Amino acid sequence: MNTGPGRSATGPMTTESFEEFARASQGRLYRTAYLLCGNAENARDLTQTTLAKLFQHWRRVGAAESPHAYARTVLTRTYLAERRRRLRDFLAHVPLDPPVAGTSPELTVTLLSALAELPPRARAMVVLRYWEDLSVDTVASLMRCSESTVKSQCSRSLARLRDHLGDAHVYADHA
Repeated sequence: MNTGPGRSATGPMTTESFEEFARASQGRLYRTAYLLCGNAENARDLTQTTLAKLFQHWRRVGAAESPHAYARTVLTRTYLAERRRRLRDFLAHVPLDPPVAGTSPELTVTLLSALAELPPRARAMVVLRYWEDLSVDTVASLMRCSESTVKSQCSRSLARLRDHLGDAHVYADHA
């Protein structure tokens, strides 16, 4: 019997199994949300909204083959829906905290600024494909589009990022 996060060896999906899953997944969901939103406040809100949705449907989520993949799908679709409805204001010039560990703050600000230049759907594709290291077919499935759309959008988005970043590598530590 599979007893990974969300699956209880003693019985059905419970509040305790959800809490265990949420504790195990919250950091990873937050990091992805931070890359999508570009600031800590909106990333926290998106993470909490995602966890609330997962809790509402915990029986279905907990029974899924991969609850973590299910959670990432909910997070991505929630982000895109909020952007489409303009329920969240996206602020490009917000103080960034905390910076991604292991990188210089200047490079992090530069990267997030460049990501902010991309449209929400293209940004989501780039984050899922290159940060989350998902396959083209997985991203296509999450985004409900064809694989060729993912490839072309990512290619165009990377070209835009390269143009925007220019010589951003000069900010990186060369230790």
